[in-house]
Amino acid sequence: MKFVIKHEIKGRIRIQAIQSRMTCIQADTLQYYLSSQRNVTSVKVQERSQSAVIYYDGKRENILEALAQFNYMEARVPEDYLRNSGRELNRTYWEKLVSHVLKRCVKRLFFPYQLRVILTLVKSVRYLKLGIASLIKGKIEVPVLDATAIGVSMLRGDFKTAGSIMFLLGIGEILEEWTHKKSVDDLARSMSLNIGNVWLCDGDDETLVSASDIKIDDFVKVYMGNVIPFDGTVVSGEAMINQASLTGESMAVRRISGASVYAGTIVEEGELTVQVKEVSGGSKFEKIVTMIEETEKLKSSLEGKAEHLADKLVPYTLAGTALVWLLTKNMTKALSVLMVDFSCALKLAMPISVLSAMREAGNYKITVKGGKYLEAMAEADTIIFDKTGTLTKAEPVVKDVLSFNGQAPDELLRIAACLEEHFPHSMAKAVVDAAREKGLKHEGLHSEVEYIVAHGISSTVNGKRAVIGSHHFIFDDEKCEVKNEFRRQFEDLPSEYSHLYMAIEGELAAVICIQDPLRPEAAEVIKELKQLGIKRVVMMTGDSERTARAIAEMAGVDEYHSEVLPEDKADFVEKEKKKGRKVVMIGDGINDSPALSASDIGIAVSEGAELAREIADVTIAADDLREIVVFKKLSDKLMHRIHSNYRSIVGINGALILLGIGGIIQPTASALMHNISTLAISLKSMNDLL
Repeated sequence: MKFVIKHEIKGRIRIQAIQSRMTCIQADTLQYYLSSQRNVTSVKVQERSQSAVIYYDGKRENILEALAQFNYMEARVPEDYLRNSGRELNRTYWEKLVSHVLKRCVKRLFFPYQLRVILTLVKSVRYLKLGIASLIKGKIEVPVLDATAIGVSMLRGDFKTAGSIMFLLGIGEILEEWTHKKSVDDLARSMSLNIGNVWLCDGDDETLVSASDIKIDDFVKVYMGNVIPFDGTVVSGEAMINQASLTGESMAVRRISGASVYAGTIVEEGELTVQVKEVSGGSKFEKIVTMIEETEKLKSSLEGKAEHLADKLVPYTLAGTALVWLLTKNMTKALSVLMVDFSCALKLAMPISVLSAMREAGNYKITVKGGKYLEAMAEADTIIFDKTGTLTKAEPVVKDVLSFNGQAPDELLRIAACLEEHFPHSMAKAVVDAAREKGLKHEGLHSEVEYIVAHGISSTVNGKRAVIGSHHFIFDDEKCEVKNEFRRQFEDLPSEYSHLYMAIEGELAAVICIQDPLRPEAAEVIKELKQLGIKRVVMMTGDSERTARAIAEMAGVDEYHSEVLPEDKADFVEKEKKKGRKVVMIGDGINDSPALSASDIGIAVSEGAELAREIADVTIAADDLREIVVFKKLSDKLMHRIHSNYRSIVGINGALILLGIGGIIQPTASALMHNISTLAISLKSMNDLL
């Protein structure tokens, strides 16, 4: 690419491409190319000026060389990046705004008065129709205010004021639509296209690969509890699919060979091999946009109150207009009241505040599925943590394998890894990683694997039934026994480790000792949450009393519960809610899903089971629990901003009404200042909270 350097200082350079015009696609291509360069820290490309500002570390020559080598035709950019960049959206609405202003200027400067009157009459039809339609429905809402102001002005023969009102309303409509769409698209981009790794099938072999490596017509295996990553056709297997995220239906549907399945749906039972028909994430992106725009249940109660209050204020504005006219007999003063309503600012600023907070959360790797969960987090007083993979380190490690049937420890570890490899839980991952480190191959050992909801896995290995799971699952549910000669060894299990039990044909075969250290930041996070207003922190785990007590003491939780089943966690959440508490549940596994669903806010760790992430209301990255503190602070500050917006809207619009009644400002000035204040509050609401 040919370019000239317009300005530079150390670590920053601004260049201009030598070309007559830069399209949005070209700008996005250049932005992606530069952003992917090793030494570039940030880039901003402006297509209108064909320029780019580049911040970098290291040598200036590396940046110049990368620019010299750049070619629009050769640069490879993901289709999703181009489609979801938002650049085209901003350009479209900017052109709409400029066009609207230019048309107004041309009419005022070059059109004769009589023609302007005719155009005003024609343009007013739309606003009058909307107002009449609102009245026919028995609703006195914002369109009635607009229609009344325009109609009264024209009846008085004041077509200039009527035209100015419609011009300002047009600007308000463009800005409102632009601001809202940008907020929604920014948020949707932060929530979508988060597919990680998938199982690629090549004959009888299965390989874990990145989802970005999958091509159309590839075959992928999807196991129970996982999300189907692509649209496709089932070629083998049978499963019950939860399509609630796509269709809204809560009942799972059966899918067999030949049936179609869709990205984002969940395999609740069974497993499938799917031939991929669509690798793009666009449909997922569009689904999330639709969810954000249309799902009323995701709105916070404050958003709902703002909308209802806005509509309820319209009759009072009309009554105020009539009262001013009756008292003053001055239609100009009455119109000043009519041109200032609270509803526009309330309906725009509140949702934008919430959408902006959700977008900001995304910058911290926190995905929030609705504004109601931010409000609920601000009100929360009880937090329940799962232990394994949540309070403890995300990647526990196997420290020892104790044999209880005479087999070699490595052989027992190989069998355990064979059972655990398809279930994305931190304990399972520890077993699989330990086997891999020892070079133990375990493909094809077992028949179909079944995940038992009561915290365990069952299968058949070399013709024998094998189960693996917690103490409760192995000994209470499965009624497995310990051989007499190993009884003493069993009673002396090392207490410093968590234990995973494996039995074959009803007899204990192995105990896998797993070190599951507390996350280094866990105690600090719990302390900070209490400082932010959380009154009670609870830990729940399926582990033994001994292990649970040790972790609870180190973490500083208020209480803990050990050896609990998935349904026990959900029951505990329900009991807390009945006591009037606002409950947050934080977990990472399939077994946490019932509790995540039952809580006021379910927070899932992003490297946990995909089923848990889909069910959860909020997802945080797995590398740092401090994101929970960030989420709490964001929620608290959002509520403060919303209340501040209420005060600003009431104060500013109230002052404009008084100035209009006093004859200090004209109706058009009232409308202009009203729109400016609404836009200013909305733009302020888009600023980061932290």
